[in-house]
Amino acid sequence: MAAANYLQSEDRFLCSICLDVFTDPVSTPCGHNFCKNCITEHWNTSNRCLCPICKEGFTTRPDLRVNTFISEMVAQFRQSAQQKVSKPGEVPSDVCTGTKLKREYEGKKGKTEAEIQQMIQKRRLKIQEIKHSVDLSEEDADREIAEGVQVFTSLKESVERGLNELINTIKEKQKTTEKQAEAFIKELEQEISELMKRSTEVEQLSRSEDHLHLLQSVQSLNIQQPPPTKDWTEVSVSPSSYEGTVVKAVAQLEEKLSEEMKKLLESELKRVQQYAVDVTLDPDTAQSFLILSDDGKQVNHGDVRKNLPDNPERFSKSASVLGKQSFSSGRFYFEVQVKGKTKWDLGVVRESINRKGIINLSPEDGYWTIWLRNRNEYKALAGPPVLLSLKSPPQKVGVFVDYEEGLVSFYDVDAAALIYSFTCCSFTEKLFPFFSPCNNEGGKNSAPLIISPVRVN
Repeated sequence: MAAANYLQSEDRFLCSICLDVFTDPVSTPCGHNFCKNCITEHWNTSNRCLCPICKEGFTTRPDLRVNTFISEMVAQFRQSAQQKVSKPGEVPSDVCTGTKLKREYEGKKGKTEAEIQQMIQKRRLKIQEIKHSVDLSEEDADREIAEGVQVFTSLKESVERGLNELINTIKEKQKTTEKQAEAFIKELEQEISELMKRSTEVEQLSRSEDHLHLLQSVQSLNIQQPPPTKDWTEVSVSPSSYEGTVVKAVAQLEEKLSEEMKKLLESELKRVQQYAVDVTLDPDTAQSFLILSDDGKQVNHGDVRKNLPDNPERFSKSASVLGKQSFSSGRFYFEVQVKGKTKWDLGVVRESINRKGIINLSPEDGYWTIWLRNRNEYKALAGPPVLLSLKSPPQKVGVFVDYEEGLVSFYDVDAAALIYSFTCCSFTEKLFPFFSPCNNEGGKNSAPLIISPVRVN
């Protein structure tokens, strides 16, 4: 019986060096067994004493002694093998048991090597994949740097140009003031000169002892009348007014910055649109008042509750529905037409959200959404909500998610403007697109939400 058990595990009696049945089996300190001659010759041809199986090293060559227990087991195994003789004159089937075991061992070894090679190949492919990802990331980084350098260079030039224009404007105003002052001063100096001349003449006449000449001179000079001069009482030079000069220059710079921002957002929107996915509505999640189109691309609120099973996935009170598609990695983008609506909710949610009763739209509860209320009141449901100031009502909203980056962004597609971004989000579950057309309010909000095909301009 014992011999039969030995035969069931023949590879236990094979030396991993010669691949044959043990001869004088010895055990290394690490617990592995070899033929005494095999391990001795192996160490004689090596610089270090290492176990051929586990590679454990020994500072001094171990004192190898025959393992009597294994030696006895091998002896019983050989005896059992020799007893398995077929017909008289026929070679025992297991006379060459060692060869058979060697062959089986080599087969197993070959299979193991193939598996190892396959594992190696998979890891080499993974290395290539990682390197390719790094290359793509480097290309993206170079493109972002180039675009950033271009934008900031343009802004820098605009700032320098605006500053020079501001300085020149102020200097021109100052020059105008100086020229006006110089003209007044010159005119005043001329009048002073005329007055001094008259004063000198009067003084000279006053010293004259020829009364007849004095009388004639007074009459000719009309000394009773002073030289013609201007009334300078109301004349003044006011300092130049610079109010609004700097403000105007900064406003022009702000306009330039807005232009650059618009270009950047247009470029950014085109990039995120490259991650467009095909989203369809999941009827198993739709609240029973919602009406879904046959193609799963439109949803609006009806007045009649449909008789639908209250499965765990379905929203019970909230007029909401999820997309069929889920995402647990990477980036994805989709667009929704909201034209003609007075109320709506859009965004993404995690799989484990509460779908029954009254729900709370907040990141803490697994909702990353924005909404419209009262036709023109837009909010990001960031907890607390953030009031959004939009230049114009969006007709089509784009939703972009970067799972690893923890980013959810909303865009006004037609205006190529960023509406709002949730950043530093922590995603650990599947994410689903989220849609709520809200109640139809007696027909005022009957227009559907429409998942639109993404068109990259």
